[in-house]
Amino acid sequence: MKPQALYALFAPLADDVRIDEPLKRHTSWRIGGPADVLVAPRDLESLKACIVRAHEAGIPYFILGRGSNLLVRDGGIRGLVIKLGDAFSELAIEGQTLTALAGRSIVSAANRAMREGLSGLEFATGIPGSVGGAVTMNAGAHGGEIKDVLQEALVLTRAGALKRVSLQDLAFSYRHSAVPENAWTVVRASFSLRAGDVAEMRARTSAWSQRRRLTQPLSQPNCGSVFRNPPGDFSARLIEAAGLKKMRVGDAMISDVHANFIVNLGAATAEDVLELMSRAQEAILTRFAVELIPEVRVVGEAKTQG
Repeated sequence: MKPQALYALFAPLADDVRIDEPLKRHTSWRIGGPADVLVAPRDLESLKACIVRAHEAGIPYFILGRGSNLLVRDGGIRGLVIKLGDAFSELAIEGQTLTALAGRSIVSAANRAMREGLSGLEFATGIPGSVGGAVTMNAGAHGGEIKDVLQEALVLTRAGALKRVSLQDLAFSYRHSAVPENAWTVVRASFSLRAGDVAEMRARTSAWSQRRRLTQPLSQPNCGSVFRNPPGDFSARLIEAAGLKKMRVGDAMISDVHANFIVNLGAATAEDVLELMSRAQEAILTRFAVELIPEVRVVGEAKTQG
């Protein structure tokens, strides 16, 4: 279906509908081709209507949060991209349970928990993504993961049904959940926290933040960690040991600050990044007999020539 026809189909369902929207505007890597149509639902009913209409019409759709841990290929995404923006940022605290909608920044949720004297989400203060994305990939850092604190999630099925899912339903593992396999859209998540000392939490997260500033290329567009850590080792250590820091393809470069980051020097394409990833994987496999598994999610189509 042509973008103009898609626009006509979904324009009545959302306030913000865009044709051929460059997705590099919506990803932390600042890379990505166009979406045929991008919609930003105004509320839960608008989101449900978009998903149901897409499902019934056989139109593929992709849920976009804050665009971290994501590489959109240069040909972009066909069909519909549904962006969960500010309309999905509500947060509430009841007792020691924090509940946030999927579009909320996980960093913001973690900081709010700390201000309220609730501990458990501090590990997420350096994760540049949304609540929905963090649940979908079981995001983690500093020895903590989403599965450690998630109480339950509310998801939307392709048929438009809301479903509460438990830890068991989500089948969490390292940087993985059952969300993609079931084509669920995370709408809301509730986290079970505990009372904590605000000063101690702030001291701990401040130390982590200072370390990130020294060891991660925060001033350059990136997606976060590119590869998962192999059992018993660290991808960054292996890549650095292989002498790959500052290796470059086009404007994509393995960071000289942290070897498991690939930075966009200005005009990097997805194909630049994929080629650089492939070279790193081949080098590590050859030298250390270790297979590097991507942590970043790659979506979309290659750009056609001509």
